[in-house]
Amino acid sequence: MAGRIFIGVDVGTGSARAGIFDAAGKMLAHASQAIQLWYPEPEFVEQSSDDIWKACCAVVRKAMTDAGAKPDQVAGVGFDATCSLVLLDAQDKPVTVSPSGNDTQNIIVWMDHRAIPQAERINAQGHEVLKYVGGRISPEMQSPKLLWLKEKLPQSWKRAAHFLDLPDFLTYRATGDLTRSLCTTTCKWTYLAHEADRAKDGRAGWQASFFKQIGLEEFPAEDYKRIGQKVRPMGEAIGPGLTEAAAKELGLAPGTPVGVGIIDAHAGGLGVIGAEVGGRAPTRETMRQRLALIGGTSSCHMAVSPEAVFVPGVWGPYYSAMVPGLWLTEGGQSATGALIDHVIFSHAGAVDLQADARKTGKTVYELLNADVERLAHGLEVPARLTAELHVLPYFHGNRSPRANPTLRGTVSGLRLSATRDDLALLYLATIQAIAHGTKHIIDEMNKSGFAIDLILACGGGTKNPLFLREHADITHCQIALPAEPEAVLLGSAILGAVASGAFPSVLAAMATMNKATQIIEPSRGAAADYHARKHKIFHRMYEDQVAYREMID
Repeated sequence: MAGRIFIGVDVGTGSARAGIFDAAGKMLAHASQAIQLWYPEPEFVEQSSDDIWKACCAVVRKAMTDAGAKPDQVAGVGFDATCSLVLLDAQDKPVTVSPSGNDTQNIIVWMDHRAIPQAERINAQGHEVLKYVGGRISPEMQSPKLLWLKEKLPQSWKRAAHFLDLPDFLTYRATGDLTRSLCTTTCKWTYLAHEADRAKDGRAGWQASFFKQIGLEEFPAEDYKRIGQKVRPMGEAIGPGLTEAAAKELGLAPGTPVGVGIIDAHAGGLGVIGAEVGGRAPTRETMRQRLALIGGTSSCHMAVSPEAVFVPGVWGPYYSAMVPGLWLTEGGQSATGALIDHVIFSHAGAVDLQADARKTGKTVYELLNADVERLAHGLEVPARLTAELHVLPYFHGNRSPRANPTLRGTVSGLRLSATRDDLALLYLATIQAIAHGTKHIIDEMNKSGFAIDLILACGGGTKNPLFLREHADITHCQIALPAEPEAVLLGSAILGAVASGAFPSVLAAMATMNKATQIIEPSRGAAADYHARKHKIFHRMYEDQVAYREMID
């Protein structure tokens, strides 16, 4: 192998992955390893930073071996991860976040909803900073979780010397430098990047009045030492690069440049949103017509614009939190991949399905897609299979635009049977429900100033042709697929490439390394009419749930 290469390291909810890329954005090798999750109580989800770091080291070594690469060829490394909360003490040892008291469990995972009461109290106080999170803070963000720790685990609160977003933990472990990311702090910690940019002072992004109001007055009192005194743009080189210890663990060279990290979904945005589509590269203005859809355990819906766009119930606007110089608006659904898996594997028909998957060597999704195709034979509109079966996908609450984590899922139209064909229909209805959630987010964004008609999709469910077809038909948007399907890994590798100096900016790296290939066109006519009626049902099911709650209360 010849030439410079870049490494992207991605930590998702269930695995750590590494990808090796060349300067054109072509992936040369990748590796993956599962990471551990704990569920000590309902709504609690925890991980271990030591377990995650070991997995990162293992996948980097494996990917390097598979690529036939040598450490001196690696020009830069980028890290992305879920926006989970990590606690370390003054000796960089883990501090428990768990009711079990086990220090190994020192991460509150993004999807953990233990802090719903704290989030509700914060929202009730109505601080002005909330306008930059869609009007309501989510329990998936860090302020409610930090308040929960202070109130429920005071010893851990006192012992913690560092509260870090997971991407920032990874760059700290790699470099020994406590620089925080403009992405993590702005999107999950109520840091106002535009205020810091205007004042030319990093600390100006933190809002002391907010922390004092909600009961976290320690942070301004200690000059933000535990949450970040230095906040920098993604891709900027951190300190001296890899330390001797981290380089040895990763199998790389000491001093290799490391870029400021990013949240995993936002890395996916970097990996797709700048691609040419139909021979046209986006401009600052036409960016508002694009949505990056990053699918996984959850789904994120990223749009950027030259000016701040406020969308009720949708996170942001966040200045420079994904694409430098542009405002990010971030919608999302808290459970998409996780919901589809829950529907499949909790169904009685899953036993037969899994046995067939083992026998044929196909995935359960491929088998269910074939079942749906068989059941739809002869139908002008295959989606009509769900004419009497409807799903509201709020099994883990609604992230946006309803911004209500207490909402619950609903299924209407069940029969007194649980065959594999019944499972195939429920699977289709669930995918449709997720697509209607995406349409709801896009509709609200477009009402507020976007003009989204193109989705650039990557990750998880976006590798499923049925998922893509239903999303195109339901949202009425074109869907473009990236040439590199592992766009999240590419996004983090872009940060490593910028840190190395191979590109002068993130925008320049995106222009070279982003490429789109396949374009999926939405169906018109009868299919569009059917989904328009289904979308009314989607909204009615929510209204009915609210009515049920009012009747009970």
